[in-house]
Amino acid sequence: RADASPPSNGAGEPLVDAVEVILSPSEKRRRTRRRKQLADLLTRDELDDREVEIDVDVDYDSNVGPVEIVSGMSPDELQESFRELFEALQPRRQQRRVSVREARRILTQQEANRLVDYDSLVETAIKRAEETGVVFIDEIDKTIHNSGDYGPDVSGEGVQRDLLPIVEGSVVMSRYGPVRTDHVLFIAAGSFSSSRPSDLIPELQGRFPLRVELDSLDEDDLYAILTVPANALTRQYTALLATEGVTLRFEEDGLREIARISAEVNARSEDIGARRLLTVVERVLEEISFEATERAGETVTIDPTYVAERIGDIATEEDLSNAIL
Repeated sequence: RADASPPSNGAGEPLVDAVEVILSPSEKRRRTRRRKQLADLLTRDELDDREVEIDVDVDYDSNVGPVEIVSGMSPDELQESFRELFEALQPRRQQRRVSVREARRILTQQEANRLVDYDSLVETAIKRAEETGVVFIDEIDKTIHNSGDYGPDVSGEGVQRDLLPIVEGSVVMSRYGPVRTDHVLFIAAGSFSSSRPSDLIPELQGRFPLRVELDSLDEDDLYAILTVPANALTRQYTALLATEGVTLRFEEDGLREIARISAEVNARSEDIGARRLLTVVERVLEEISFEATERAGETVTIDPTYVAERIGDIATEEDLSNAIL
C-alpha cells in the first residue's frame, strides 16, 4: 500500500527509506542496475565531461570588519549587528554547475579539508617557525645610501631600523597569529659593489657577526650547474623539445664549451653568475627552438662545433659580448 508507514525501530525512526518501501522489487532492481552502470562509467572516466550541480563550501568573508557599536543603539539594532557578523563568519554553501571531472576534484578537496585540524596545524607551523625558522634577506646592500647619511628615509636606513627589532627578537603579527623571532636564524646577503658591510648602521652590523665573501663562478662551477641538478637547464630544454618530437642530446664536451663561453663572457662584461648560462643556452638552441615543429623526429647533438657555430664571434669580441645579456 502506498499510504503505509515504513517500519520503525520503536523510537519513531524508520528502518528503511520511505521511498524504498513503495518501490516494487523490479523498480528496486532497475535502480540498483542503474547505480552500478553509473559507477562503472565513473570508474572509466566516461562521464568526466558531463555537467552536474554540487554544493560547494564557501569560506567565511575574511574582510569582515569589527562590529560598530554606537551609543544610543536600540537592543534590536545591536542584535542585528551581531547577527550580521555571525552570519558573515559562518561557513556557507552554494551550488555550482561544473563538470564531473571538476566536481570530483572539488569534493575530494572538501573531504580532505574536513579531515585536517587547521587550528592544530597553524599552532604547529608557528611553533616550528619560531624554533627552527630561517629567514634570508637578500640585497641588504640596497638599504645603504651612498652618501652615508643616516635618517628615517624608508628607502634607506629607515628599512634597516625597521629590520633591527625583528632581527633582535620581537613579536611579528602574521595572518596566522603572532610569531616570536627570538630564535629565528636571519641570513643577509648583498653584492656590496658600491658600498661595504661596514656602511650598515652599527646596531644592525652587530646582529650579523659573521661575514663570508663569495668567489665568482668558474667554468667547473657552471658545468656542474648544467649537469648535476635534477631540473638542470639542459634537462628542461630536452623535455621541452621532446614535446615537439625533437630529441636533444648534449655531449659532455658541448656542455663544457657552453660553460667556458659563459665564464668568459662573465669575465669580459658584467658578472651575472649562473644567469649567463640561460642566455648562452638560449642562443645555442634558438634555431632549433623555432624550427622544432618542422624537424619532428630528428636528433640534434649539441657538441663544441654546434655551440661555436651558434655563438660565433659574440663571445670573443668585447662589443658583441653585450649581445649575450
